[in-house]
Amino acid sequence: MKNKNLKISTMVDQAVWTAFKSLCEEGHQNLSGMLTEALQEFVQRKRLRPTFLKHAEDSIRDNEALGHLLSK
Repeated sequence: MKNKNLKISTMVDQAVWTAFKSLCEEGHQNLSGMLTEALQEFVQRKRLRPTFLKHAEDSIRDNEALGHLLSK
């Protein structure tokens, strides 16, 4: 399946945009490609964090007795 490109318009803090454009220039990468990559990483991070936290909480709860022994 071919990816479809979408043209967007939004407001961004000037300093953040300037830093982002500088990063693109330093890395010799185009703006659209870098923005797509940044959005993909943001979405992945936001979706992964709740899953990670649930597993971490489950692990801590499952190993509570071991934690108490190790803290002595």
